[in-house]
This record gives sequence, C-alpha cells and structure tokens, in this order.
Amino acid sequence: MQPPDKPPPRALLRNTLIALVASILLALGKLVAGLLGNSTALIADAVESLADALGSLVVWQALRVSARPPDDNHPYGYGKAEAVAALCVGILLFVAAALIVVESFQQLFTPHSPPAVWTLIVLLAVILIKEGLFRLLVRGAKCHASSAAHADAWHQRSDAMTSLAAFLGVTVAIWGPRATGIPELVYADEVAALIASGVIAITARHLARPALLELLDAAPHDLLPSVRQHAQAVPGVALVEKLTARKSGPGHLVDMHLHVDPTMTVADAHALQGRVKAAVRAAIPSVRTLLIHVEPAEPKTSAPTPPTPPAPPTAFMPGHAAAPPSH
Repeated sequence: MQPPDKPPPRALLRNTLIALVASILLALGKLVAGLLGNSTALIADAVESLADALGSLVVWQALRVSARPPDDNHPYGYGKAEAVAALCVGILLFVAAALIVVESFQQLFTPHSPPAVWTLIVLLAVILIKEGLFRLLVRGAKCHASSAAHADAWHQRSDAMTSLAAFLGVTVAIWGPRATGIPELVYADEVAALIASGVIAITARHLARPALLELLDAAPHDLLPSVRQHAQAVPGVALVEKLTARKSGPGHLVDMHLHVDPTMTVADAHALQGRVKAAVRAAIPSVRTLLIHVEPAEPKTSAPTPPTPPAPPTAFMPGHAAAPPSH
C-alpha cells in the first residue's frame, strides 16, 4: 500500500509566499517606474515580474494539492500537481517573452527620448532583491526535492537576468548618445528588452521540458540501473527482468518483475518481495511505491548432446547364411 504523502514543509510554503508578495510589489514598482521614466525595458521587465507573481501563486497552490494523501479517485496521490505547476510557469514565461518582443519592436520604430536616470536605481534594487529570492527558493527546493519550488526559484533568477539586461540597456540609452554623439543608441533600451525576452524563453524551455516529460511518464533512465542493482543484490532474487519507473512529484513509482526459485512457496516469495522493497527504499528514498510481480525462474538449458551415429548395417548376401562369430 502506498504511504501517504507528507504535507509540504513550512519552509517551502513560507518561501513561496515571500516570493509571491515580493514579485507583486516589484512588478508594480517597475511598471510605475517604467511608465514615468520612459523605459520600455523596465515596462517589459514589469510584465515578466507579473508573470512571476502569477507563477508563484500557481506553485503555492500546487504544493498544497500535491501533499494530499491518495484517495479512491487518485490512488497514486497528487504528486503530479507539481509538474503541472512547473509546466504552467514555463508557459507563462513563453507568453511574457512574446509580449516583450512585440512591445520592443513597436518602440524600435517610434522616436522617443531616453529613459530617466533614476530608473537605473530602481533596476539595481530589483536585481539584488530577485537574486536574493532565487537563492532562498533554490535552497529549499534542493532540500525537499520539489520540482515546483525549483521552477519558482529559476523564475526569480530569470527575472533578475531580465532586470540586468534592462539595466545595461538603459545605461547605454541614457549615456550612449551623449558620450558618442550617436542618437540611435537611445534604442539600446529596446534592444535590452529583446535580449531579455530570449533569456526568458530559454528559462521557459528549461522548466517546461522536464515537467512535460514527467506528465508523460517518461522513464527516469538515471534511476533504473540503481534500482536494478539493489534489487538484484537481495538473496533469493534470480533475475530482475522487467523494470519500469515514473516520476510523480518528488518521488518515483516503480514496477518490476522478479524471477525466483520455482520451488519457492507463496509465503517465501511474499517475504522476499518485502526484503526487496526494504532494500530498494533504504538505498533510494525517492522510491515511494514498488510493485513487484514474481515469476518462476527458468532453468538454465545445457548444451544439447550430439546424437549417436547409427551402427553400419551388416552385409547380407541372398542364399548364404550369416557367418558365425569367430572365437
């Protein structure tokens, strides 16, 4: 029987709540600063931060749902809610990247004045806060093996990267025309926004792909050899034949076929199953359930004995009796 999932650690929920509140406040601050300071890169960065806020909200709910114990409708639990959340965050990042590209291209063909100098202070503060949030979230995600919290952490890192690109672009847009006499450098603000959109799209793929593989029950090839090794090492196991596994939240669901001595009793085979489960779970804590099917081991076939050639026939002539054996 599958053990019930533990409730999400308080640290994960607390960190996600901190990231949610911080993302909302930073998004509103960047949006106001971008509108007042005439910075397309800062406005684009605000759009990405709003996606951050919505992503954190999705992750918060996913952590709560994934901790529900198995029931009649969901006998394997709700672990895949984390993968759904990570996929949603990835999709949100793709959408944010597309919006930034559209807005940047519109501004590239529209004459405008450079951003205000004070927008650089806003961007610098945002970069420092976002990098701090990333480190806080990724530490908790690694500690508790949470894919949703890991996705949220990288979402914060992507926001810090877009803010850094915006900072560089705004710097060039403000000081570039004055220092070089090239007025077109004012569009560095929009170029920075386009670069940031590329970073966001790469991060989106980094998050969405493993989540999609988990939802499609892709085989965790890095896990299977270790499971086979520890199961095969249990005395009484003749062979680990079929072995499959799939990820569900922070854990894995494993199925295997064991070959055992065909003369083994049902009680002994059942006891052997328990020893195999205990050995695998002790060595690999991420294995939440292990379903074992026992089969009789086939005897090893020996090399076939070559057939004995037939004796040559005795010569016989009509009308003559066979010669008596000589002594």
